[in-house]
Amino acid sequence: MRRKEEAQEELRKMNHVTEELSENRVLRVLTLDGGGAKGFYTLGVLREIEAMVGCPLHQKFDLVFGTSTGAIIASLIALGHSVDSILELYRKHVPTVMSQKTASARSMALKKLASEVFGDAMFTDVKTGIGIVTAKWLTELPMIFKGSVAQGHGRAGTFVPGFGVSIADAVKASCSAYPFFERTIVRTSMGEDIELIDGGYCANNPTLYAIADAVEALRTDRRDIRLVSVGVGTYPEPKPGLLMWLAKKYLVSVQLLQKTLEINTKSMDQLRQILFHDVPTIRISDCYVSPEMATDLLEHDLKKLDVLFQRGRESFASREQQLRDYLM
Repeated sequence: MRRKEEAQEELRKMNHVTEELSENRVLRVLTLDGGGAKGFYTLGVLREIEAMVGCPLHQKFDLVFGTSTGAIIASLIALGHSVDSILELYRKHVPTVMSQKTASARSMALKKLASEVFGDAMFTDVKTGIGIVTAKWLTELPMIFKGSVAQGHGRAGTFVPGFGVSIADAVKASCSAYPFFERTIVRTSMGEDIELIDGGYCANNPTLYAIADAVEALRTDRRDIRLVSVGVGTYPEPKPGLLMWLAKKYLVSVQLLQKTLEINTKSMDQLRQILFHDVPTIRISDCYVSPEMATDLLEHDLKKLDVLFQRGRESFASREQQLRDYLM
């Protein structure tokens, strides 16, 4: 009986959301790529957007989707955090996580980060639409954590926000870039134990999933969507030190993961341009070629990470007027 009442309440919320969208017409969507420590670039872009709109981003965007590092940022935005507070958390935690030497140590540090940052927050606590992308290890399918049945694609009667999983566990799963992090097991409200890995393996750029929710679930006309898609930038590979040369297998693995995620990201954006060319979109993810910009997803030098933050702010500047037209 309780589950039936909860489902009816979610359906009522879904109808309310649909009515609001019909009245407001324009649906604003924010998507955030994965990229490990390079999320500092993302925060640079978002810091300027938030300053421009003059309010927390959850009040401006109707849907916020994120993968991996983008999942951390998206979740904090959806919970009402300012970009400045997220930046402070990144400066405190990211170098610690990325400087660990083993997958086990990184995973433990990531678990501690998620626990400290998110506490016992659940997907019922979010203040706007959310999508956290992960991938199932055994079935090789995506698993996307959402807060509202309005974003569902069927099975509304059994919908549970975030499958009953805490935001901390969902975010940890989305960031579990195996084999550099251990796989994450989450338990759903149905008592299922599901083994998950980094969402970047299926959609490092989560834009297509966000558009699917906007068009198919929320029934928004493509022309009424305003999509802002933020990447982490593209950089030269860092020159390996002596220890890296000695551990060639590790070095090759890092390069392969980095290349896999970048191919995935660009493929998703190419498909977006072909299939949804009529969805008004601003894509922000600039390419840098100078040697001093060399970095990777495991970067833990805070000075280098602050440079990425600065580059993100500069990337905003070149698109400021278009963003103003979209969001103001």
